[in-house]
Amino acid sequence: MSAGPYSYSYIFKYIIIGDMGVGKSCLLHQFTEKKFMADCPHTIGVEFGTRIIEVSGQKIKLQIWDTAGQERFRAVTRSYYRGAAGALMVYDITRRSTYNHLSSWLTDTRNLTNPSTVIFLIGNKCDLEAQRDVTYEEAKQFAEENGLMFVEASAKTGEKTDDWILMLLNQAFSTNHLKPDGLHSPTTRPTRIPALVRLAFCDETEANSPFLTSGALSLCEELTTKKNRYV
Repeated sequence: MSAGPYSYSYIFKYIIIGDMGVGKSCLLHQFTEKKFMADCPHTIGVEFGTRIIEVSGQKIKLQIWDTAGQERFRAVTRSYYRGAAGALMVYDITRRSTYNHLSSWLTDTRNLTNPSTVIFLIGNKCDLEAQRDVTYEEAKQFAEENGLMFVEASAKTGEKTDDWILMLLNQAFSTNHLKPDGLHSPTTRPTRIPALVRLAFCDETEANSPFLTSGALSLCEELTTKKNRYV
């Protein structure tokens, strides 16, 4: 492993899936930039963001792929499921139709990922309690019946937007689901990973480094040519 402030030991790939308009892109920006984009446009194809976190003194790079929710892009975005350590399946708690479509998204995920991929159900927009159309209890039951992890979150307020990554990382380390990057990543589980992973942001100097992508990179125009570089 090369030394330096921008090296990392492990890389994890996660995909965000769900109907159009449920807030997938807003969740991505909230997680990578800690800010809410009120006018976030609908994703066309795929959007990509990264964040480096520190676990027990080791840097871990998270690759997060935000996929388009429109049916016409499904054939393209399905290719991005490959190699994912986790899938974030998002619905809007104020729109029951997005919840009703979860079974279709779940079928895709299980058909296109390997058995060790962790699937996380996220009920977005929990700040809009007065407009709720899907109860917490029924979503929790759906998650339990299908073996999913579950949390309600708000991309707008940032509430619980880090919870899912903590739970996913703990699960990934416990199942030894590690993806070496071919350059800096060891191929075995680190010996001092704690039972509970705690999230920490990189410092300001590192966050401003050209070696760290802290926001989302749109791949709309170069979706086909760049696909194999990142997957």
